[in-house]
Amino acid sequence: MISIVVPTLGRPSLAALLDALAAQVGELPDPEILLVDDRRESTDELAVPEALAAYAKVLTGPGAGPAAARNVGWRAARSPWIVFLDDDVVPAPDWARRLLADLRVGDLVGGVQGRVHVPLPEHRRPTDWERGTAGLAEGEWITADMAYRRDALADAGGFDERFPRAYREDAELAHRVRRVGWDLVRGERAVTHPVRPEDRWVSLRVQRGNADDALLRRLYGPHWRTDLRLPTGRRHRHVAVTAAGALALAAAALRPLARGTNRTVLGGAAVAGTLGWAAGTAEFARARIAPGPRTADEVATMLVTSAAIPPLAVTHWVRGWWRSRAQRPGTGR
Repeated sequence: MISIVVPTLGRPSLAALLDALAAQVGELPDPEILLVDDRRESTDELAVPEALAAYAKVLTGPGAGPAAARNVGWRAARSPWIVFLDDDVVPAPDWARRLLADLRVGDLVGGVQGRVHVPLPEHRRPTDWERGTAGLAEGEWITADMAYRRDALADAGGFDERFPRAYREDAELAHRVRRVGWDLVRGERAVTHPVRPEDRWVSLRVQRGNADDALLRRLYGPHWRTDLRLPTGRRHRHVAVTAAGALALAAAALRPLARGTNRTVLGGAAVAGTLGWAAGTAEFARARIAPGPRTADEVATMLVTSAAIPPLAVTHWVRGWWRSRAQRPGTGR
């Protein structure tokens, strides 16, 4: 028996996922599909294809994010293997057959990750948002398609519900699963993860994830990125750029009030801060513009957001650091 857990906000992409599962659900032994409706306010029922009606059950999530919704799903599931799928992926036509093969693993393997394919435009370079989504293909233990043994989830305590976003909560769980003695491996089944349409300001909204990074730093200490096998970020550069900008603004504001040498020093500090901010912002913008399509709209968006992201990222980090001040290294579940 295999249980498939899908946390969802009722997005249109859910229909494509369910249609793909309906086409091959008969290949799975005694399947169970648990849809966790995590919408805070909705009177609409989730539409389930007739071919899945005998296997699917809709559960009500707490509206507290995907980590909490997945906990509702796997704890209600009946099988020894729980397969987590995001509601915006499309399983390949042979997904069910390959899933069965992937789960024929040794007793010490607690989880098997599927492969994620992100289709990108063929006629142009990808945008910043498209490249960010494409990074899912290289991610480790992401729950776009991740199967866990129930025993492994129970040993690790499930997903940590202190992580309210679809960001880091899967890597953090994988770290705890490995820490309690289970192995994780990659399988051969595959899903497609289309790039979700977003407006030009999406890169600003995703900076909220910095608050989750601050919590991870509290829980796992200074080497949290290495321990959780996460790529190096730009936080230190963002701090430097933000500090340079703050110095320039503060010095410029205080200079008219100063006299003599102090006025000169503040003038120099304002110039130095401005140059540092400009250089850091230009480097960041260039790093985002160079691999992209370089259209006028994309370039304009990158210039504006590259100026806004460093202080926004730092603000979210500080907010997360303050909120998690009671946590200490080693207090991860």
